[in-house]
Amino acid sequence: MVVGSGPNGLVAAIVLARAGIEVEVREAASAVGGGLRSEQLTLPGFVHDVCAAVHPLALASPAFRELGLELDWAHPPAAVAHPLDDGTAVLLERSLDETAEGLGVDGAAYRRLLGRLLAAWDVVTPVLLGPYPPSPGRMFRLARAVGPRAPAAIGAALAPADVLARTRFASEAARAFVAGHAAHSILPLERRPSAGFALLLALLGHAVGWPVARGGSQAIAGALEACLRAVGGDISTSSPVDELPRADLVLCDVTPRELVRIARGRLPWRYERALRRYRHGPGAFKLDWALDAPIPWTAAACSRAGTVHLGGTLEEIAESERAPWEGRLADRPFVLLSQPTLFDDSRAPAGRHIAWAYCHVPNGSSLDATAAIEAQVERFAPGFRELVLARSALGPRDLERRNRNLVGGDVNAGAMDLGQLLFRPVRRFVPYRTPLPGVFLCSASTPPGGGIHGMCGYAAARAALRTLD
Repeated sequence: MVVGSGPNGLVAAIVLARAGIEVEVREAASAVGGGLRSEQLTLPGFVHDVCAAVHPLALASPAFRELGLELDWAHPPAAVAHPLDDGTAVLLERSLDETAEGLGVDGAAYRRLLGRLLAAWDVVTPVLLGPYPPSPGRMFRLARAVGPRAPAAIGAALAPADVLARTRFASEAARAFVAGHAAHSILPLERRPSAGFALLLALLGHAVGWPVARGGSQAIAGALEACLRAVGGDISTSSPVDELPRADLVLCDVTPRELVRIARGRLPWRYERALRRYRHGPGAFKLDWALDAPIPWTAAACSRAGTVHLGGTLEEIAESERAPWEGRLADRPFVLLSQPTLFDDSRAPAGRHIAWAYCHVPNGSSLDATAAIEAQVERFAPGFRELVLARSALGPRDLERRNRNLVGGDVNAGAMDLGQLLFRPVRRFVPYRTPLPGVFLCSASTPPGGGIHGMCGYAAARAALRTLD
């Protein structure tokens, strides 16, 4: 039995079914997918991704590759654009050299930082994405591939992003570029390992790109569902679980708080106490727009990018990402934005467009960040507001109502700081295994954490299968 049909739950179910185990997935919502949902949130004919929307980790995922999912990806020419107030923009191109050239005086430093890691991408991926724990052999192969720079690379990944940006780069543009990528961690940029997120996301841009799923993220959930049914798995939607099912194996694609709820006192008290201490990070406030035309960026190069980072300087982004941890919204919040219809015209009526954006707010906040987000877009794209035909706003509480795993709007299923990145949700050698026989946790609250990659479910299912040997 698998509880929850997010990407991790579906991957776990497929791994079990392929091993010859009879599998049923139970999902509380009316459709599968968890964070992989697409809906007409604004106007008829405008298809928006409710949560997950841009998918570099899906392309890099060893689990997805093993499953052989058939997906139609739309690749923008550039992964990311970071516009600046002088009307220019820095771009994360597929080419390492082209990206470095765009960084000017910092191009050589960028090549030094990422070049060896990118060349060793095939051995970097299984260390970063798992399955966990990484074997000594995998670590040895990584060290050998990166060479003498391995200790420096590991040190850079474990550093705070503001330290990495200030010590490795001289220009404000390059420092802002690093900060925008690091802000995906939803950590203060002064906290470890926020720099690691910047490095990983930049590497992904060069190695696989930052694509969107044509037709919407629900297409990924549909491909996983089809894969599971093809190997004999069953799925029951609109089927909430309020108590741990009785089965030989139970894999739970839920947060620690939800596992405590459905366990109903069956967990040993020390383990339950550890789960209750699990920490969640800030929430997301998300806007979706139906637009009359493409966003009119001052820096035209932004229209080449699938994702746009709106935050100006390193200092401004650092202030923005510090604010929600202090219970407030920054005056100029860092905004993540994407306009998928530039590369996938199937999601809106002819000539029209969709876009989405979100910023980070205190966990569970009821703050309305609409004006602050739209001011940031208008700052870099004057005239944007005149194009808005309709908007949808989803705050942290709205997101959690739609998906119980988004606790307080936390899209990473738990704070991903150094103390809770590898050892989530508790410090156990096999973090997927609970003290209850046959019961495993397979959500993004286990390593390697948030993102659409399915590796939490893949590793949990493999751990579960080992108990049957």
